[in-house]
Amino acid sequence: MTERRRFLDVRGREVAFAVLGLPLGVLGGGYAVAVLYAGALLSLTVLGLPFVVAALLGARSIGRLHRWLVGRLLGEPVPEPAPVPRPPGLFARGRAVLTDPVAWRVLLYLLLRLPVGALGFLAVIGLPLASGWLVGFPLWVRLIEPGPRTVGWSDLAAIPAGLALLAVVPAVLRALSRANRVLARTLLGPVRSQQRVRELESARATLLAENSDRLRRLERDLHDGTQAQLVALAITLSLADDALTDPAEPDLGRLRSLVDRARGQTDDTIVGLRRLTRGIHPVALDGGLAEALPGLTATSPVPVTVRLDLRERPEEVIERAVYFCAAELLTNVAKHSGARSAELAVTAADGKVRLTVRDDGCGGAAVGAGTGLAGLAERLAAVDGALLVDSPPGGPTAVSAVLPGRL
Repeated sequence: MTERRRFLDVRGREVAFAVLGLPLGVLGGGYAVAVLYAGALLSLTVLGLPFVVAALLGARSIGRLHRWLVGRLLGEPVPEPAPVPRPPGLFARGRAVLTDPVAWRVLLYLLLRLPVGALGFLAVIGLPLASGWLVGFPLWVRLIEPGPRTVGWSDLAAIPAGLALLAVVPAVLRALSRANRVLARTLLGPVRSQQRVRELESARATLLAENSDRLRRLERDLHDGTQAQLVALAITLSLADDALTDPAEPDLGRLRSLVDRARGQTDDTIVGLRRLTRGIHPVALDGGLAEALPGLTATSPVPVTVRLDLRERPEEVIERAVYFCAAELLTNVAKHSGARSAELAVTAADGKVRLTVRDDGCGGAAVGAGTGLAGLAERLAAVDGALLVDSPPGGPTAVSAVLPGRL
């Protein structure tokens, strides 16, 4: 019942957007035509540039309204573009507005929105009215032309034609809603360069936060672990030195015990240092992913089948990202999926690296669902990678990471 209510709510919003499409399209298209026409006429006067500047700022405000409508009624969130730069000086600000690609794209959106909005209004209002006229055609004809009238082929064909016309309304509405989403996403959002700057800023912030956290963990582990072990080793060696104060009669039993303790403390310190350096750069990656990934899957509690097709060796930073991504995904499989088996596949060819981890578990994994996938997606974005999740309830789950072979 909840799914049905959600479906009806989505369709109702699409109908509302289509009904509003004609008046908003007429107003927006009229605004865009007026701006272009009046701007061309006034371009030879002193009023031309100030008029165009004011009109472009107004177009930005109209674009904000349309972004809100598309997000509210069509469920397509469109990111807010960057504001217009405000350099010092009146003429510099005017030049920044005149060269603002966002405002000009909004004007293009308003021009294209008019025919698409008219088609949407026709689909929601015109097609049902035409369907009703066709279905009731035999009755309407007899009401308009009283008197005896034989049943002709037009009477017989009108009813199925009207029903067929009514049946295509949902499909036409979905197609137009999809076109409106694409149009808004393409023309109302930030331009590609601005979006790229935002992605790079977000990736840089993620990398800085991750590296800072890693350095703090490393410092804490060195202070609380390795440093304490080295202090204990120094104390043991000092005690051993005390046992040799009388070279003529050394306490060999106590000395042997202290040497054994020092050897054990040295081994523990070496193990701790290896564990710390493994987090910085896995030693297994020295031989590439072909050697590192089978060793990684061997430690998984869930049996993992490995399929590798490494025709090219990626850059070191990409290899490290793939390795840690595989480790995180296999940890998720062991902790959350309840799977009995899994598969890890990696291909590296034509400048692209693709890592896919599949399992036969319970499914339901999603970015932001508490399985660490959101953080993993952010770390992949830092190296121009993307995370794709296909995990329907009940399984199976397939999570893929797509990265460039070189940055």
